[in-house]
Amino acid sequence: PVHTHPGQEGSPTPWPLPPIRRPTLPTPLQAQGGDTHLRACQPYLPLGPGLRSRLMPLPSTGDSWGLLACLCTVLWHLPAVPALNRTGDPGPGPSIQKTYDLTRYLEHQLRSLAGTYLNYLGPPFNEPDFNPPRLGAETLPRATVNLDVWRSLNDKLRLTQNYEAYSHLLCYLRGLNRQAATAELRRSLAHFCTSLQGLLGSIAGVMAALGYPLPQPLPGTEPTWAPGPAHSDFLQKMDDFWLLKELQTWLWRSAKDFNRLKKKMQPPAAAVTLPLEAHGF
Repeated sequence: PVHTHPGQEGSPTPWPLPPIRRPTLPTPLQAQGGDTHLRACQPYLPLGPGLRSRLMPLPSTGDSWGLLACLCTVLWHLPAVPALNRTGDPGPGPSIQKTYDLTRYLEHQLRSLAGTYLNYLGPPFNEPDFNPPRLGAETLPRATVNLDVWRSLNDKLRLTQNYEAYSHLLCYLRGLNRQAATAELRRSLAHFCTSLQGLLGSIAGVMAALGYPLPQPLPGTEPTWAPGPAHSDFLQKMDDFWLLKELQTWLWRSAKDFNRLKKKMQPPAAAVTLPLEAHGF
């Protein structure tokens, strides 16, 4: 009788195959159609009526099964390929990538926060072309640096500067949150502070992965926030404006820092060789 495999309607196949009469073959290869996990080893010839009439003189059953038994035995004894099972230490690469992604996310988040806060400060701070001189906020860490100096920084110094900068900026931003007048603005600032704290922890993770110690602040230089001396409302708003602007510049610089570090830590592409040996042949 002629049967078809499921999913192969219209492609008749001689089934079942002639019974195996070679008692010397391994037992697993003697399974017939009931063993679904061995059906892939049985030859499948989707022949049309014309081709079947010309090709029906198939090779001898014994020769076909002998060749199939040899092939299955070789495949059975092939060793596992260790080159495709890489479970070693991934190194600092994932931590650097995570930190880079977080800086880009914070850049996007800050654009929304800055727009809300500058509208809260009112004109001229919310005008696109407003660029006042930096009168106050001298304690804020500056992100601006000469390009040649930036390129000459080693990895440890680059990471240290990022960690110290965000430690200070986070402290001042929390002070900004405490003096915000509206509940909505306080929620936005608190959410951003949480994200910035996550970035600080991610930078610490990269430094630990590279074997660098965290910078320890000198006595009396810990970043703390306290209300400044009484001065005009305009100058206070100017300090707030420069805090957001410096934070924006630092996030832009950090994205450049970690992108540069990520490319430096990428392993060189190498050809993967797969040494295979068949046991018993």
